[in-house]
Amino acid sequence: MLVKKLLRVFLLCLCVTLLSCTGSEDKEEPVVFKQVPEIKEIKPHKPVKVKLKRNTKGEYAWDISGDNADEIIETDRKLRESFEKSE
Repeated sequence: MLVKKLLRVFLLCLCVTLLSCTGSEDKEEPVVFKQVPEIKEIKPHKPVKVKLKRNTKGEYAWDISGDNADEIIETDRKLRESFEKSE
């Protein structure tokens, strides 16, 4: 008997929730996406790519490529410092 009452209350709450959710869709305005021309001109940032090589003597060398020369120089400096510390 108690289970039937709880089931009825649950179903009533479920129906009220569903009816309130479906009624709000008519009131909402459709989403409009605006295109901003300035955003199209911004190029994505490409990271510096490093190819690390190790020869048979155990020495390291690397090839660095990228679009920004300052980032390439900074990456090369960091690599040189890190390998000098490890020796």
